[in-house]
Amino acid sequence: MFLRILSLIIKELLASARDPQTRWVVLFSPPFLLVIYAFAITQEISSVRLGVYTQDRGAEARALISRFEGSPTFEDIIYLRSDSEIPAAIDARSVDLVLRIGPDFSRTLERGEHATVQLILDGRASNAAQILAGYSGRIVQDFNEETAAALGIPPLTKLVTRVWYNPNLDPLWSAVPALFAVLTAIVGFMVSALSIARERELGTFEQLLVSPLRPTEILIGKAVPALLIGLASATAMLILGWLVLDVPLRGSLILLYASMVVYLAAIIGIGLFISSLAATQQQAIIGLFIYMMPAVLLSGYATPVANMPDWLQVLSETNPIMHFIVI
Repeated sequence: MFLRILSLIIKELLASARDPQTRWVVLFSPPFLLVIYAFAITQEISSVRLGVYTQDRGAEARALISRFEGSPTFEDIIYLRSDSEIPAAIDARSVDLVLRIGPDFSRTLERGEHATVQLILDGRASNAAQILAGYSGRIVQDFNEETAAALGIPPLTKLVTRVWYNPNLDPLWSAVPALFAVLTAIVGFMVSALSIARERELGTFEQLLVSPLRPTEILIGKAVPALLIGLASATAMLILGWLVLDVPLRGSLILLYASMVVYLAAIIGIGLFISSLAATQQQAIIGLFIYMMPAVLLSGYATPVANMPDWLQVLSETNPIMHFIVI
């Protein structure tokens, strides 16, 4: 029994090694995509164009504007001359957000009273608008604390933020582990989904069925090579993220690989199911992408699962990618 399974495993590994498409998918594609996506898919925003419309020429108003000018996030500062220019600038995307300061801003602060400023954002890019609102809020908060200290007024509250696991808020530290989970799944899906479909396309699947191999042995012989290939690809991405992208590797490596085996086993099972329904490799790839799109969206990679409707959260519990992203 074991010799028959071992022979099938070696045969599957050799077939994958001889197939140029499989070699590209397994050896070169995942590390290449990891580097590209890690820098392309990020929530960090830079080179922002800020519109400023101020009706106050006082020192406090100038000090607040200078804080925005000195921030590396804001590349261009465009001064507007009237309220009527604000909608046109936002609509034409000449600016990403507008800081509007009223005429009594400086005088109100000098009296020790609360003053308001208005931040106008482009809601067509909702994610960018939320991030820019956070950037601007921190700048205004720092300005409030220093102004209160200069006027001898203690600030009412002071926010002290500490971020666990990513203290410097490096976008690579959050993007690379999630991409690692998604790309590992893609490798496991591709290798397993093409396995049976390739046999059928070449006409060798019928020979496999009439061989002395039992169905369980065929299943194991198809799953183990995909598992080994997935682990090898995951190891290459792990080394790349650690040594090249400088993402720290903390925790137990043994537990990581143990969970990875369980994760890939679930992924390979789904891939083999898709492959069993496909008559050709093209059909297998189409079926794979039909499954992959909702699986990635429901994994929590792009949006938190907690923000989804209750019935989608229940459906997400069946998604292996969601559980491995948490790990």
